[in-house]
Amino acid sequence: MTEYVSTTPGLFPLPDWAKDDLSDLKGHQKHDLIRGDESDDITAVYDEARETVLDAQLEAGLDLISEGQLRWDDMLAHPLAVNDAVDTQGIVRYYDNNNFYRDPVVTDELGFSGDVANELEKTVAYTDEAVQAVLPGPYTLADLATDEYYGDEEAFLAAIGEYLAGEVEEFPAHETLFLLEPSLVENAPEDGIHERASEALDTVANATDADVIVQPFYGSLEEKVYAHLLDADIDAVGFDFVTEQDGSLYNIQEYGATDDIALGLLNGQNTLLEEPEAIRDRAEWVFDKLPVSDFDTAYLTTNTETFYLPYSTFEAKLEALADAASLAEVTHA
Repeated sequence: MTEYVSTTPGLFPLPDWAKDDLSDLKGHQKHDLIRGDESDDITAVYDEARETVLDAQLEAGLDLISEGQLRWDDMLAHPLAVNDAVDTQGIVRYYDNNNFYRDPVVTDELGFSGDVANELEKTVAYTDEAVQAVLPGPYTLADLATDEYYGDEEAFLAAIGEYLAGEVEEFPAHETLFLLEPSLVENAPEDGIHERASEALDTVANATDADVIVQPFYGSLEEKVYAHLLDADIDAVGFDFVTEQDGSLYNIQEYGATDDIALGLLNGQNTLLEEPEAIRDRAEWVFDKLPVSDFDTAYLTTNTETFYLPYSTFEAKLEALADAASLAEVTHA
């Protein structure tokens, strides 16, 4: 019987009060933000904001709790933006929307940072509930960056995989690791790079004993990309059923799936509030379309990160996710 687990891809919106406080502080301390070495005042705001989003998830009843990635001003580029081997340069549009990040230009050999591990340590110390780690996948992080050191696309992708694996090895105990890979959709790898992308995912996945979920979004994967993704040593592939239903279904019907599956059923960018019953029905609809629907675990989640949402809408979607997973469990009991 399939176990339904409510979770998110992380990257939450800041609580409104934290936005105001940080806007004032960062306006006076911009130099502190280059390497993630924020002042004590800024760190205190982020620490309190983290506890706020952790409480929101606990109160909603989510099965897996995310740190929230509130410090990730550069969004998925953040793990590179805080690395000493990286020079953050001009502003770049974040995929095809109105968000931007600083271009992380890799100018030297990537070494250990520990930035994400430090945030996870604070999360694990705050709650006894199962914790989910979140990172950009290696292909996405390489795609968002500029290489001025390794000199070769394959070598750079491998180096990013090794770098992320080194970060993961220092993570505190975590139940799952979500690797976010929107670039697999938005800027699909060319022939010959498919395999390298899967190998880089293997490198990261092998650095943890946790279940590893690869979550592409902003559409469905090209067939070759999906087929090679299934070769990676991962536990689940995620699907964006908000943006692209037909392509997502086709890939599963044609090529099969991992033993676990992540279903992006709530819109992480739109303020429309989905009802738990509707989310449960969407999951049922997906499974009814598949030749085999006996997955070990089905992760119910938003299709994208949620930092686009107003904070109150974000809280409401957490509750809907948790309730939907409970309804699905009852239906299949």
